[in-house]
Amino acid sequence: MVAAASVVVAVGTVTGMMSAVGDGRGADEARPVVTSSPRLEPLPAVPPPSPSASATKSPSPTVSPTKKASPKASASQAEKKRQTAPVPTRLYRYPESRVLDWVRANPDDPRRAVIESRIADQPAAVWFADYSPESITSRVRAVASGGAARGRTPVLVPYAIPDRDCGGHSEGGAPDLAAYDAWIDRFAAGLGGGEVIVILEPDAIAQSECLSAGQRADRFASLARAGRVLKDANPRARVYFDAGHSGWHAPAEQAALLRQAGAASAASSDGVFSNVSNFHATADEVAYDRAVLDALGGPPGLGAVIDTSRNGNGAPADGAWCDPAGRKLGRTPTLSTGEAGIDAYLWVKLPGESDGCKGTPGTFTPSYAYDLAR
Repeated sequence: MVAAASVVVAVGTVTGMMSAVGDGRGADEARPVVTSSPRLEPLPAVPPPSPSASATKSPSPTVSPTKKASPKASASQAEKKRQTAPVPTRLYRYPESRVLDWVRANPDDPRRAVIESRIADQPAAVWFADYSPESITSRVRAVASGGAARGRTPVLVPYAIPDRDCGGHSEGGAPDLAAYDAWIDRFAAGLGGGEVIVILEPDAIAQSECLSAGQRADRFASLARAGRVLKDANPRARVYFDAGHSGWHAPAEQAALLRQAGAASAASSDGVFSNVSNFHATADEVAYDRAVLDALGGPPGLGAVIDTSRNGNGAPADGAWCDPAGRKLGRTPTLSTGEAGIDAYLWVKLPGESDGCKGTPGTFTPSYAYDLAR
């Protein structure tokens, strides 16, 4: 599965969140359970910060024939808003995640110190992978406000596009695009006014070949709308669109898809992201992203962010994507890359959360985390 960025589970309730604890199979494999509300105040439940597989296949989405009106902002207005406030220079580590749950629950495990210092202490993205419109605003607000209160930048991943992952391991999402548009409206309402980075729908553009031409055009219209809605709700939000990775589409091909989805417009986009949940070397992604941006066009200032969470040894030669052996952590997350056009190295996929081969998909697997961190 060369394409898939990640494997997710639709989880999240108003009163609970996902955590990883032992289930009787030993400390080496963890399972999700619902626990009490997080401790940061106010802190409603948040979906798992990265993914696992849904158990059953979702029906194909029904695309609404009518689309909601989108907020409109000129490129010059968007650029002006972007420059009105200082940008925090540090990323936000959200204080609830599966790896942190495991660290707290296993103080005597000999792997704990390595996993804690090299993985749990690093800032990582928070995923919103479940379609739960009634609680999404409060859950996004909990993360965004936590970052703003500390002067740090959170990374948020909306992941609810209909027909997600073409019905593969990460299938699910909103029932149709009209519902997705409404979900994005509610997501945007929780962003507040602080600096945030939004990784908009991994795989939604690069992995759109399973859709008909009409369905693809409708999806891309919804993604362009989503970018405008997010940036209109919070002018300090930096929204990045799906560029796949360097081992997938040619840069010009990917840029053509991105352009259709609004990624070349400053009203919708701050650039592209690549390598989410994949393993390609940072140098390869830097060269690829620059080529994509060159082919994309758009206003000056569009940049790229790269997922470096598991790419320390590069991608396997055989193209394996499911917890391949011999991988290791990549560069630590930072907003200061020293590379022109590369805005950040991020940990979008949380290291140690399985793709489904070394543990249950999406759950934290200590042996896998330890192998990556050693």
